[in-house]
Amino acid sequence: MFIEGTEFRIKVWNVLRQIPYGEVRSYLQIAEVIGNPKSVRAVGQANRANQLPIIISCHRVIGKNGDLVGFAGDKTNIKRFLLKLEGVNICI
Repeated sequence: MFIEGTEFRIKVWNVLRQIPYGEVRSYLQIAEVIGNPKSVRAVGQANRANQLPIIISCHRVIGKNGDLVGFAGDKTNIKRFLLKLEGVNICI
């Protein structure tokens, strides 16, 4: 797959592509996987810059406490819908 982005963003997007259907990861977990645990905010920015959200499923990334954060600011209702569609139990 070819998508343009910085080396950092491509690392993040590659990790996102590996999150299985019906599972979630936190922004912190993504940052840790790419070897930079202090880059949580940058992981969020990489999610936001994702140009292929159907292929690189950024809706599977949540806050470390389970909150539905991010996802274009006020569009967490879309994130909630997509996660419920995948069978993820959202308590929030």
